[in-house]
Amino acid sequence: PALLGALAEADVDDDPWPALVPWLRAHTGAELAERAELLGVAAGPVEPRRASVPEPLAPRPLEGALVVDFSALWAGPLCAHLLGSAGARVVKVETPARPDGARRGDPGFYDLLHAGHRSVVLDPADRDGRRAMRALVDAADIVVEASRPRALARFGLDAEEAVAAGTTWVSITAYGRARDRIGFGDDVSAAAGLVCREPDLAPLFCGDAIADPLTGLTAAALAATAPPGGGGVLWDVAMADVVAATLPAGEPAASPEAVRHGDAWVLEGEDAALPVAAPERREPRGKAPEMGRDTADVLAGLGITVP
Repeated sequence: PALLGALAEADVDDDPWPALVPWLRAHTGAELAERAELLGVAAGPVEPRRASVPEPLAPRPLEGALVVDFSALWAGPLCAHLLGSAGARVVKVETPARPDGARRGDPGFYDLLHAGHRSVVLDPADRDGRRAMRALVDAADIVVEASRPRALARFGLDAEEAVAAGTTWVSITAYGRARDRIGFGDDVSAAAGLVCREPDLAPLFCGDAIADPLTGLTAAALAATAPPGGGGVLWDVAMADVVAATLPAGEPAASPEAVRHGDAWVLEGEDAALPVAAPERREPRGKAPEMGRDTADVLAGLGITVP
């Protein structure tokens, strides 16, 4: 609430909307985006865009490749999970101050994305912790991260330097590495133009943080691409661009209405009602490791001094 109050230049309580609505009505979308970026608020106007994302090239062998995953929540971990499913060794790196927030969510979902991975905890506030982080990056074939570049710089990590040494670096951000703007799956999807509407045109989020799985799939396909020329490569994967690239050109069209029939849903088209298949839950391959369980073993196995 405090940040939303700063955004609206007003005092707010637990319900910020009475203060936000007048401010939003009085300001443009560009002003909202500028102020949200300044304050670090995940917000922005709906701006349908035409965007392209890099195209995957020839596949690379992944069996035994070392993936160092600094990401959290959904998009980055999904990328690492898919690479692990293709045979890569995945090491998840967290810090004591900022463990993956998904650990506090659905345990089954966390297990689905992280079972079979190794868990390392390193403290970037400690000189030896930063040294071990850099050594892990040096040993990696693929690095996956979802931080703004300046945040990684504080850890002593440099994407360009790693790429020059031959590493594939997958950088997942809300709006691209050149922007200092934060975002999450729901707001990024809407900002990119993916919005559902009620019959009265009231806007709704489409799906549940749908930018995350779309981006995770895209990032994994790029990470599995053989680097051009055999060297390193930096994949700048902007979630907003990934979402925008999935949308058709032109004005949005009305979609068939979804209607509930008993325990099922159907799409009512002009000629027929089409049943919607029930989602199938994938079962995890095992349990995700406890945070930091493998720190000593992973570092020792790579010849890195344990902090």
